[in-house]
Amino acid sequence: MKRNLASLCLLTLLVGLSGCALSTSRNHRPLMAGVRVASSVETETAEEEPSAPKTEFEALLPRILKAGVSSQTLRREGYVVSYNKDNRIPNWVMWHLTGNHTSGPFKRGGVKFQTDPEADGPQVTTYDYARSGYDRGHMCPSGDNKWSQRAQEQSFLLTNVCPQNHQLNAGDWNEMELQCRRWARQYGDTYVVAGPILLNRRHKTIGQAKVVVPEAFFKVVLCLRGKPKAIGVIYRNKAGNRPKGDYMNSVGQVERVTGIDFFPGLPDEMEQAVESRQDLSEW
Repeated sequence: MKRNLASLCLLTLLVGLSGCALSTSRNHRPLMAGVRVASSVETETAEEEPSAPKTEFEALLPRILKAGVSSQTLRREGYVVSYNKDNRIPNWVMWHLTGNHTSGPFKRGGVKFQTDPEADGPQVTTYDYARSGYDRGHMCPSGDNKWSQRAQEQSFLLTNVCPQNHQLNAGDWNEMELQCRRWARQYGDTYVVAGPILLNRRHKTIGQAKVVVPEAFFKVVLCLRGKPKAIGVIYRNKAGNRPKGDYMNSVGQVERVTGIDFFPGLPDEMEQAVESRQDLSEW
């Protein structure tokens, strides 16, 4: 049940959004192999009850409802990832996208994808993606992390990546990333969650590490500025070129497909209202 003390306390937190980064750290030293890259690491199972959230962002972190799903929580400068060591891809990645985060001097030029030394399970490397026919598709995109050198570098960790069809990655998925940045500039800030959808019982894998190839991807966006609203999208992991409206779903529909509870710290009445709608015109 979501009627808990943390949910009620969030009413107070919603009064004013700070628009600050996930981390107050501004340490811009480059990542190096073997260096600790996360501010904190947590390993949990889907059945475990999370500790009482201390911030609005923590209160909104997704919960996996399916039993037995591997989940290692890695907190980065610009996002939080629930990493699945069994599938070698994230379950979900969430970040607070502010207007200030949509631009900055720290671009992706020269930044390379790299193994995450803190990831549980077999280490995924760039060689697992080589000649696989799939892009290394960002969940939290590079374009949302130009505000910090460290955030930009951490967005290229392979725990923030899934095998993605190139035309999807460069096409409709990228268009939605651009739209999210426009919304962040328009409203001041949003909360975004993205990740893979595994529809089949057995999945294609790539590389020596046997990285699972998702059948689809989701993204859900929450805005608490003004009248709260949320929307979701689902893309098949294949080429396509369709209007954004063709991919739109309510957050509740995305929850049913993924088995993930998004934004669980919202008060029940607000959660029901925002997660039941899929009206793109509200945005």
